[in-house]
Amino acid sequence: MSEKWIVGVDLGGTTTKLAFINNDGEIVHKWEIPTDNTNEGQNITVNIAKAIEEKLAEHGQIKDNLIGIGMGAPGPVNYDKGIILNVVNLGWPDNYPLKASLEAATSLPAAIENDANCAALGEMWMGAGDGAKDLVCVTLGTGVGGGVITGGKVVQGINGAAGEIGHITVIPFGGATCNCGKTGCLETVASATGIVRLARIELAKELKGELSEKLAENGSITAKDVFDAARNSDVLAQSVLDEITFHLGFVLASIANTLNPEKIVLGGGVSKAGDILLNPVKNNFVKFAFSAVRDSTELALATLGNDAGVLGAAWLIKNKLNQ
Repeated sequence: MSEKWIVGVDLGGTTTKLAFINNDGEIVHKWEIPTDNTNEGQNITVNIAKAIEEKLAEHGQIKDNLIGIGMGAPGPVNYDKGIILNVVNLGWPDNYPLKASLEAATSLPAAIENDANCAALGEMWMGAGDGAKDLVCVTLGTGVGGGVITGGKVVQGINGAAGEIGHITVIPFGGATCNCGKTGCLETVASATGIVRLARIELAKELKGELSEKLAENGSITAKDVFDAARNSDVLAQSVLDEITFHLGFVLASIANTLNPEKIVLGGGVSKAGDILLNPVKNNFVKFAFSAVRDSTELALATLGNDAGVLGAAWLIKNKLNQ
């Protein structure tokens, strides 16, 4: 093989995404394996190592052709020490030495980072960031994650917990309880689960319209159902969308007023709603952004989808080894 590959890993609670990526950021091959969080997560890095060996054999390649391995993990990460401070659903104890475990299992140089930060790095390198070195990436999925990049480097904070945009308080009194233990977090209104929660509150007041029909038909509703109904001018769905986009626009303007990034990128499953989400967020952003920020910060939808995490993880090791 003439070119060297990097292994990018996006670790999730149920699925682990892996990819072989070249130095130009092109994905050579990608695949997924189940995440085994039994036995306090001791099988996770071992299974990743086995999966890499198997794929190398399938491609007729050897490990010497791999530069290193980068991983995005769901939790606050101390990049310098290579530890993940705490994580809810992987079984690891607090302050788990993830980098050392990954290097021991794979015999490759490793770098680890928070998964939302990796998504931000991926979008900066190969996606909607388009090379911007001052970038904020917000991932709207089951929860709300965030990654902040200034001067091409992730802002990690003193304890690796910077960029927790989803836990900015938007409803200071009487807000819903968040998984983090606080109440009124952005995550409680702008995540997929938060959107469904808001819709169900409205449906409890008045059962009529397209969303009501969806609920009666399926016994449940999704965030996608809310956006689809809003596109069809469903009044209830539109009121939910108004609340979501108000809080998002307000928070993003506050972040931009502090950082003045070149771009703010919205990613994650919720962002697949497209312009029906982005346009009202932009409208609210304009209302609350300082004029100089408003004129220089662009809001855009992420372009890499599920590949952002593995690409950002690969960028970690590429940057660390100065390839």
